[in-house]
Amino acid sequence: MQIICLEDEAFYALLNEVTTYLDKKNRHDDKWVSQKEAMRLLNVKSKTTLQNLRDEGKIRFSQPQKKVILYDRASIEAYLDKYAHNTFNLK
Repeated sequence: MQIICLEDEAFYALLNEVTTYLDKKNRHDDKWVSQKEAMRLLNVKSKTTLQNLRDEGKIRFSQPQKKVILYDRASIEAYLDKYAHNTFNLK
């Protein structure tokens, strides 16, 4: 077993680099997402529910091929924001 000793400053610099790397890796910058990802973002279990949202024009989609449907991440986020409720501010 090897033990690596780092000074506090070096440790926190390394930790900062690791968290920055993980943030970039986990960032969801994809404009278009798959059906599975859209269902996960909307927390729906049924493909029919997702299709209804699409058919009613509530979320944007693109169909580059006959059996490939992609969903616009921004429209999904806008849909969720539209129905978000503010919390009560109790002081």
